[in-house]
Amino acid sequence: MSVVAETPQEAKGKKSAGVLAPITSNLRQYGMVGALIVIVAVFEVLTGGVLLQPNSFVSLIQQNAYVIILAVGMVMVIIATHIDLSVGSLVGFIGGCAALLMQNANMNWFLAIIVALIIGLAVGVWQGFWVAVVGIPGFITTLAGMLIFRGLATTMINASIPINSVPFDAIAADYLPNILGFWGPFDGLSIVVGIAAIVFYAWSSMRKRAKIVRVGLVPEAISLTYIKIGIAAVVIAFITYLLASSGSSSEGGIPIILVIVAALVFIYNFILTRTVFGRHVYAAGGNRRAAILSGINTKRVDFSLFVHMGFLSAVAAIAMLSRLSSASASTGTSFEMDAIAACFVGGTAVTGGIGTIPGVVIGAVVMGVINQGLSIMGVDSAIVQTIKGLVLLLAVAVDIMSKRNRK
Repeated sequence: MSVVAETPQEAKGKKSAGVLAPITSNLRQYGMVGALIVIVAVFEVLTGGVLLQPNSFVSLIQQNAYVIILAVGMVMVIIATHIDLSVGSLVGFIGGCAALLMQNANMNWFLAIIVALIIGLAVGVWQGFWVAVVGIPGFITTLAGMLIFRGLATTMINASIPINSVPFDAIAADYLPNILGFWGPFDGLSIVVGIAAIVFYAWSSMRKRAKIVRVGLVPEAISLTYIKIGIAAVVIAFITYLLASSGSSSEGGIPIILVIVAALVFIYNFILTRTVFGRHVYAAGGNRRAAILSGINTKRVDFSLFVHMGFLSAVAAIAMLSRLSSASASTGTSFEMDAIAACFVGGTAVTGGIGTIPGVVIGAVVMGVINQGLSIMGVDSAIVQTIKGLVLLLAVAVDIMSKRNRK
């Protein structure tokens, strides 16, 4: 057997490839973050500095919370090669149920929330049964669900149902209590939370790098890690400044809805990346046949995904009902399109198997910034929809072309 010796150039090339591997593997995520920064900068200029004013930033969070909540569940469904078209109708149906319970049955607002969550879980079980047990494709099952629950919402709600519960309305409109007072013109709690977020991100980044080294893999260059930490620190510090500045009046600071969204993102990112269930979701989406042969119960995975989606639809319904302070039969129209668009803009693969929750959060923020920026500029809503559609088309085209180039 003859052995061909490596030339110095080949050895150097392999070493460079090993060092660059972490960069190229995360190139899509870096591109999304860069695109978001560019879009924000462009609209900040076009709106004359209005986009990044504290009140505008808080409004951006409150108006797009439902998109992030739905996208967190939708990305898991899409990774597993399914789709859920019923979430918008579910938001309208569950919101209508909660409104009727509070206004017509005089139910306590907290109990109404519990019942709404139970309804969402029950609907998830219903749809999961048809997909996982009966074997009807998720597209068809949720298309039927979209029609069923929109019809039920229209039947239940003859006219708009106002919500008169102050604590319930506070979920989307109010802020965390200012327990640390004001530090000059800034909300103290916002500053403390911002500093804690920077420290946590730096610690988790260094811990992740150390873990990669410990298992014998090639980590990214330490300088790149420091750059990422530095950029994240600047972004978090700026967001902290906006939130702390919004508390310069009698009320403001960290919106309650932001805490809810952040908690859901953290929990579901942990589920998707650190649990057996999350690995099974990626395995089922990457190669379902191979996953079955390796012993993964893909039917159980599919069933669980739709239960999670039902729960998150209920949370989005509560957030939207609180923000609007009323329920109507048309609430939630096209919400499923917003969630799906956020997933694809955020780097989720059309064919499944690829996607991250931080990515879809970025995608949701991109769509939200475009929507808010164009609205501030006074652009007609029809044109806004057209531009958002073009952005979605471009995002999917980039994903397909990048895969074609790698082959």
